Amino acid sequence: MKTFLPPLTQQEEKEYVARMKAGSLEAQHILIERNMRLVAHIVKKYQNMNEETEELISIGTIGLIKAVGSYNDTRGSRLATYAARCIENELLMYFRSKRKHSREVSLYEPVGVDKEGNQIRLLDICETQDPDIVEELEQQRRIACLQELLPRVLHGREREIILMRYGIDRSKPLTPREIAQKIGISRSYVSRIEKKALKRLREGILKLET
Repeated sequence: MKTFLPPLTQQEEKEYVARMKAGSLEAQHILIERNMRLVAHIVKKYQNMNEETEELISIGTIGLIKAVGSYNDTRGSRLATYAARCIENELLMYFRSKRKHSREVSLYEPVGVDKEGNQIRLLDICETQDPDIVEELEQQRRIACLQELLPRVLHGREREIILMRYGIDRSKPLTPREIAQKIGISRSYVSRIEKKALKRLREGILKLET
């Protein structure tokens, strides 16, 4: 893997972002070049996917370019934080698309003939499919995003109820009735708090992904 330029300092990043917003393509190119290490770092997570590293770097770079072009520094997060999500999303979309195409080709591929001479396809003999690793990675990403968001968006009883209701703290998910009994409030009150907390989380996720 090639060597990339070191990342910008926080102050340098602010300066180049400001210049980019003022219309400087040079500043935009520098922001991309100095975040290529981030692309390489994220690509390492997918080295077991039987893909050429250079190809994944190219795909990840597309995500980085999109991130730099749409970055809004007024939201308070660093460019690298925002770009990491965009790079991951681009790679996951690539894997999902390739996996779908591969399935369409391989499942309809002839693998032999039956006693009557009829063509047998792989689809005809497959009863189950392997777990979709891309979907699993996407699920892991969503869980990590949720765990990062929870302490920032929810506090006190709202956070406590969501953790218990969905087993986010790795415990067994509880029903509203079980939660009500555990913390000493009514089941309907638990449901109201849950509904309000989920609304806050949805709004937080939308802000992260826009």
